[in-house]
Amino acid sequence: MLCRSLAMAPLRHTAPLASLSLGLSAGLTLATGLTAALTTGLAAGRAWAAEAPYPPATTFREVQLTAFSCGRDNTQADCDKARRLADPLLDHPRLSTACKDALWSVRQLSVVTPRNSPERRDPIDKASRDVAAYCRQPYVADTTQPTTNPGGKPFSFKPINP
Repeated sequence: MLCRSLAMAPLRHTAPLASLSLGLSAGLTLATGLTAALTTGLAAGRAWAAEAPYPPATTFREVQLTAFSCGRDNTQADCDKARRLADPLLDHPRLSTACKDALWSVRQLSVVTPRNSPERRDPIDKASRDVAAYCRQPYVADTTQPTTNPGGKPFSFKPINP
């Protein structure tokens, strides 16, 4: 019933066809501009990620040892240092999500409590072990090695005659 009454009702506010096409073209221009801006921003982010060096293993080892000592000693200095070391690594573009999750856990769990118990230490120790496991530099295959021998023929295995 409602559809039928809407279909029969006259249109009171109609815009001229020219203004409708102008609105669509302006919308498309805006959408195209936003798409170009987002694409440029993403490309710049990827270029920055490619240029950023991977943090050295000693950095992750220092985070791990400091978090271990925070869990063991329950001192303000060790816990603050563990959080301070893990915090800037969370924004690094080349670290994996699993590594960042482990660093986030270290950052959140490294707090001083009135009572140092195994229930407090165990999650900190687990997060510290996860940092060592997940934050290793990824292996990159060396593509500079030739796939053929200097003579131009592919390498082949020759059977050894007894």
